[in-house]
Amino acid sequence: MQTVFIYEFLTAGGCWSINSEPPAGSLLAEGGAMRDALAEDFAAMGEVAVVQLMHDARLTPPNLPKQQLIPVHSTADERARFRQLVQEASATVIIAPEFSGLLLDRVQVAEAAGGRLISPGSELVELASDKQRTSDHLARRGVAVPLGSSFAGMPEVFDSSLFPAVIKPLDGAGSRHVRRVNSPDELQLVDWNESPRWRVEKFVPGLPVSAAVIGGPQGCTCLPPCEQILSQDGRFAYLGGRTPLPLRLAKRATALAVAAAHSLPNLRGYVGIDMVLGSAENGAGDVVIEINPRLTTSYIALRRAGKQNLAQAMWQAAAGESFRLSFSPQSFEFTADGTIRDSAVSFPSD
Repeated sequence: MQTVFIYEFLTAGGCWSINSEPPAGSLLAEGGAMRDALAEDFAAMGEVAVVQLMHDARLTPPNLPKQQLIPVHSTADERARFRQLVQEASATVIIAPEFSGLLLDRVQVAEAAGGRLISPGSELVELASDKQRTSDHLARRGVAVPLGSSFAGMPEVFDSSLFPAVIKPLDGAGSRHVRRVNSPDELQLVDWNESPRWRVEKFVPGLPVSAAVIGGPQGCTCLPPCEQILSQDGRFAYLGGRTPLPLRLAKRATALAVAAAHSLPNLRGYVGIDMVLGSAENGAGDVVIEINPRLTTSYIALRRAGKQNLAQAMWQAAAGESFRLSFSPQSFEFTADGTIRDSAVSFPSD
């Protein structure tokens, strides 16, 4: 029988390494929802006997099938228990934000400890944690990305052709410190101390979309793309999403996601790909915005639509085994914290 270890940074005590305050708010709810959904899916696998979860002792504990909770009381506690669990588990999934090297650090520790990861490894995480490197990597391989460049602090000279632009931390996660800047004059409004390095890229109008892929040594499978619901205040805060897309848009998003995924080094497990679909029906204006080398909130809706167990597909993909996925035509809308609202709408046939 197998043991699965799921590490989700916010619920697992990762915040001990940042400050003494327990996590709270929407990010905690989002992290807990992803952890719970993934844990339930692994527990549904007959060959899995135990799902191990590190648990910040300051938070209310979950009650999940086959769970084994390991309380965490300090930074040292979190580090020691993490290393022990990745060594003991049959498989490990790591979910953490990319900023400040939080995800990369834990993946590297897991690899050094000899853990069997069925989520992305350090080579992919390191690449995707640097938005400029990711953009350059994709562009060199023929995947469309927005024009842009990186810099430290406010530059003295700026390429005016990039405006309107989007400015974001080089290692950001989600919409943290992201903002639209319509002209060089608005650069004075940016707090450049929020990040040591930044990327500025030309704003691309269109439909924001995310597409998840599950991959491994034998290739990858794209899951139904989701429309992203973002705030309209120029900060691009993630509010949730909806799926499925109209068929013509889903085909474009899938083609772009697969092209991006095929370019990534040692793709393993679940990876999210954010993009913008432009107005051209032939997809000429479609671009990849960034790569999320971890589970994303859309997993919560996709598992509802899936006719097979997505966690089992991750396990099989990482092992180089074949797997089959199909999805219900049911329409789902979900919030950033994973709350699902469904309707009777089916996949469009256009």
